[in-house]
Amino acid sequence: MDAVRAIADTILYEGHLLWPYRPSAARHGKRWTVGGVHPKEDAERSGGRWTVSAEFLLEDGPASTVEVTLRFLHAVHRQMMDGDAPVHELKSGPGTYRTRQEAREREITSGRLRVARLLRSPVRVPVAIAAGLDEKPLGGTARIVRTWDRVTGTVVLSAERAAPGAVRLRAVLANTGAAADRDEAARTAMLAAHLVADASGGAFVSPADPPAHLAGAAAACRSDGLWPVLAGPPGGHGTVLAAPIVLYDWPQVAPQTPADLLGGAGLDRLPAELAAGDPRGADRATTGTGRS
Repeated sequence: MDAVRAIADTILYEGHLLWPYRPSAARHGKRWTVGGVHPKEDAERSGGRWTVSAEFLLEDGPASTVEVTLRFLHAVHRQMMDGDAPVHELKSGPGTYRTRQEAREREITSGRLRVARLLRSPVRVPVAIAAGLDEKPLGGTARIVRTWDRVTGTVVLSAERAAPGAVRLRAVLANTGAAADRDEAARTAMLAAHLVADASGGAFVSPADPPAHLAGAAAACRSDGLWPVLAGPPGGHGTVLAAPIVLYDWPQVAPQTPADLLGGAGLDRLPAELAAGDPRGADRATTGTGRS
């Protein structure tokens, strides 16, 4: 899972950190990511997506199980405060802190499910992230106030027999929240949303290069907004990553990447302004972690 997580984190943070990576750049107040799943009303107004789905094959057996994990970024507003007054920028000690958007990683898992159970009826996995607020004192009257909105949705998992010895698994993600305008839609969206499926007692089939006897069943799979590929160690068939961008089977993070992030983009070479704009970027650039 660690190798898959590294690839998934690359997808999560590519837009969040690097477009643009400087607070002084144009549109500095916004983060732009791929794979946003927005509330339905906003998606219908803007032509975006409120639901995405993926289908892929699993060569199964009597004891086959799967576990599906939804991962996405949740927008967080970071407001700098000087006492009770909101300000755009604060200097505290050696650091400079700015008001801007950040994001937090969210994960929702289905738990381990028997494939036989999914063949009988779908399983609905709720997505419910409560709104929240936290504060961090910086010294004196300076503090950081972070707030985030509620995000709600569902992941519906199902299966059908696609061929002798193989089932077609289907995962449908929907955002069931509401938003009055584009700003609220961004705060209640699932940004860079993607799914990771892990199998036990079975083997996933490559969507791009299926064996001849399953080529027809693989071609009949339909996905919308997600592109499933085999993931994990090269040659393995235990994990599928359904990402909002097109990848090849067994994608890997470039070995020169200092933080296992962004395919070798070299976060250690980004200017210090990135750290001021988003401490998560600084954490990943200097330690290779940044998880909170």
